[in-house]
Amino acid sequence: MCNDYEQHVLWAEYCRMMASLALKIPNHQTELNLPQADDIRINDPAPIMRAAGDVIELASMTFGFPPSGPKGGPVFNFRSEGRQFANSNRCLVPASAFFEFTGTKYPKAKHRFTLNGAPFMAIAGLWREGAGNKPSTFTMLTTDPGPDVAPYHNRQVIVLKPENWRAWLDLTKPEAELLRPLSAGALSVETVRPESA
Repeated sequence: MCNDYEQHVLWAEYCRMMASLALKIPNHQTELNLPQADDIRINDPAPIMRAAGDVIELASMTFGFPPSGPKGGPVFNFRSEGRQFANSNRCLVPASAFFEFTGTKYPKAKHRFTLNGAPFMAIAGLWREGAGNKPSTFTMLTTDPGPDVAPYHNRQVIVLKPENWRAWLDLTKPEAELLRPLSAGALSVETVRPESA
């Protein structure tokens, strides 16, 4: 599942997309709130989008909820099926692409997924306040794979259509309508690193 994604969203593209969706950005935010990264992995800091009154703000958080027990690892992907999120802190994770890996030998083949017809994507997520001096954290929601991801993995992160971004943050549409894979052809995939021989 997705433990690595790319954040090459340009600030101008972000502003244009938000304006086209009639989503307001806080006046004080700039491109510094949307830092670029080739690979964002578990425990890395990254920007998320969350509702703050009538605006959508970018907030830097750590990728992965802390382990729930002493032997657990960070929760970076969170199964959406059978759950209700009305009382959760919902967010969007802006990304230019997410990666999936196939193969058994290291390094595994690396496949890059992008959203067709949009300059970037937003992945449905949840965030939690950090306790004490710990940073706030976020995780990505997952579901069964859609036709574009199924050949590469048996689960996938939930990429929301841009017109559903606000609906996820405000939960103004049924969760079952939002938290599902996109239809065939919505995502493009390219192999950026072949499997080692």
